[in-house]
Amino acid sequence: MIDEKLPLVIIIGRTNVGKSTLFNRLIEKNQALVSPIENTTRDFNINKMNWRGFDFQVLDTAGVSDSYALKKKMNVEEGGVKRIEQKVQKQVYELIKKADLLLFVVDNKAGLLKEDKNIVSFLKKRNYQKRTILVANKVDNFRQVAESFEFNKLSLNEPVPISALTGSGTGDLLDLIIEYFEKNKKGDGQKEDEKSIEAKLAADKDKINLCIIGKPNVGKSSLLNSLLGYERVIVSEIPHTTREPQNTELMYKNRLINLIDTAGINKMGKKSEGLEKYGIIKSLKSLREADIILLVIDINDEITRQDSKLIEEIMNQGKSFIIVANKWDLIEDRSTKYWTREININFPFIVWAPIVFVSALKGEKVDKIFDLVLRIDAARKIKISDTGLSRFLAKMIKKHKPTKGRGVKHPRIYSLRQTWTNPPKFEVRIGSQEDLHDSYLRFLENRLREDFDFFGSPVRVSVKKNKKIHGVAG
Repeated sequence: MIDEKLPLVIIIGRTNVGKSTLFNRLIEKNQALVSPIENTTRDFNINKMNWRGFDFQVLDTAGVSDSYALKKKMNVEEGGVKRIEQKVQKQVYELIKKADLLLFVVDNKAGLLKEDKNIVSFLKKRNYQKRTILVANKVDNFRQVAESFEFNKLSLNEPVPISALTGSGTGDLLDLIIEYFEKNKKGDGQKEDEKSIEAKLAADKDKINLCIIGKPNVGKSSLLNSLLGYERVIVSEIPHTTREPQNTELMYKNRLINLIDTAGINKMGKKSEGLEKYGIIKSLKSLREADIILLVIDINDEITRQDSKLIEEIMNQGKSFIIVANKWDLIEDRSTKYWTREININFPFIVWAPIVFVSALKGEKVDKIFDLVLRIDAARKIKISDTGLSRFLAKMIKKHKPTKGRGVKHPRIYSLRQTWTNPPKFEVRIGSQEDLHDSYLRFLENRLREDFDFFGSPVRVSVKKNKKIHGVAG
């Protein structure tokens, strides 16, 4: 999300000039998807950074289409990929209006092209050239610097030669950015006091990483836009419109939430190719780094094996999650009791996961999601005392005697202790020659969740056997 308090630097240029590579280089993270394929970037990427004690934001955009800039009207009713690209271009030009400073990137190896001239013409008509730095990318050695002089014909400032791939010249570019802001008195409050820094660190430490995941075209991007209240990402009916995870930070009830939209995961990436494959790999990485998952399903469509595979992946990663049954507005018989039962029949091992029925497109019932997220986050961090667990274990053994796995002897549980929080993990200790059946572990997991209100979270109980000392369990 764009922070209105911080200066905003937006990277623009025609497609495939290295904007995303430059963005990644400046923020020192591989956040934006980089590919030699044109029009890889569709949604914008944004990140905060600091240079010479100055805080500002950097935003990466899709490649500018000069044909859009020259059109007086835009027909967004045309279908397919063309319609997506029109939406992309509309977003780019809306973002340009918000910029405090533009980095106009050109390709030094390709030279000055007609598309570059048309973009500059667009900038000058709107008097944007005064807040534009011309960046000549792909200057890989000193001999190529002279070639960048060709871009002086654009009548912007002197081109800044850089190599986004190697980082050459990017330090000088950052110095120019800071000089511009200091000269134009942007970001007067950039020098933070200790209390502000401490508050930021505390908020970041307590941040909830919330990942939106699901099959292609179930409405993930529509859900993100609905949660934010504006069109953060491009939405269309074409599968794989979103090609890379999109991070947006927001505050809700004094809690910092990092909201991540992802590319649709289809066949867990095995049969995907090209950009879809790279997008899926990054989506799975986002899943692993998240705390809580919003698993979006199309309630108007059949639940498939792919939905089950996604749940299996979430469970393997020990993530808490909410099932978001989207497109609820298309259902005639809107009985939540009936549809909850249908979902639980298909996913019998996650009946503990909360289900919310929404229409992301219309914003219906979407406002319930963040409150559920806060409740789950609190539940993940519950710590139970050893005394409380001892009482719980005695009650459970009295209610249901431990069942054996292999062997003939019923196992004895000596203790139960909590080994981890966020997510909650526990360990039972049994004799060295004994074996506890998996079903009894699931029994303990379910009872722990109910008795201690581990709402919406997986609870794992593992087994530890006593060490064998001279043939006797100790």
